[in-house]
Amino acid sequence: MKKTILVFSGLIIALLLLFQISTYSIISGNLKMEFAITIIAVIFLIVGIYINKKSLQKPANSSQAINYQKIKDLEITTREYEVLQAISEGLSNKEIANKLFLSESTIKTHVSNLLVKLNAKRRTQALQIAQKLQII
Repeated sequence: MKKTILVFSGLIIALLLLFQISTYSIISGNLKMEFAITIIAVIFLIVGIYINKKSLQKPANSSQAINYQKIKDLEITTREYEVLQAISEGLSNKEIANKLFLSESTIKTHVSNLLVKLNAKRRTQALQIAQKLQII
């Protein structure tokens, strides 16, 4: 977290310096307005690409071992587990139904079965319990 704050702070300071230098150069007549705008746009493009690549990288230690024995102990079926994974992706019942080629009512049944098996009242609570049990 500290590293992220430091990186963004440095980025903001660098951009402010760039704006000040370009303003000074434009006022003094050494730089045309179009050229300054082009330089700033290219820098923003490079920073955007860098941030996008950093945000798309998955952390190496996030892959925890899934406790398959716990899934069997809870008697969660394969289809219910697929629904649980789709819920963890943030999909709605309709989106899950489209993804798994099932009806929405079937998804609702699977979700209610999962809630009972995980002893949860809501989908979010089911996800929290599943994460604690290391099954997703």
